Amino acid sequence: MNGRDGRSPSQNKIRAADTATLSNQNMKTAYELAMERLSKTAPAVKLTGAQKRQLAELDSKYAAKVAEREMALKDEIAKAGTAGDFEKVEKLQEQLVNERKKLQAELEDKKEQLRRAAQ
Repeated sequence: MNGRDGRSPSQNKIRAADTATLSNQNMKTAYELAMERLSKTAPAVKLTGAQKRQLAELDSKYAAKVAEREMALKDEIAKAGTAGDFEKVEKLQEQLVNERKKLQAELEDKKEQLRRAAQ
């Protein structure tokens, strides 16, 4: 039995399934829409290979700095802990957190300067 458009019911089902698939392909996720909006307001900066290497070097350099400070302070923390000076342990732990934050901020500043130079 044919419908109004001259197609059989099975052909109409296939057509409806194709339409649903096409509309799903055209729909974008919220993430995709947000990324499109972001790229319009702040386009991504294209970095050269040399700039990417400089960023990687900065990451490596600051990771080493953080590790160096952690080793030094953790040694002091351990000594204070075995001596029973828990106030000093707490102060050293706070110092470690603050130094990590400071080094991370320095790293981000230098990276941002490098990115701005690329524009």
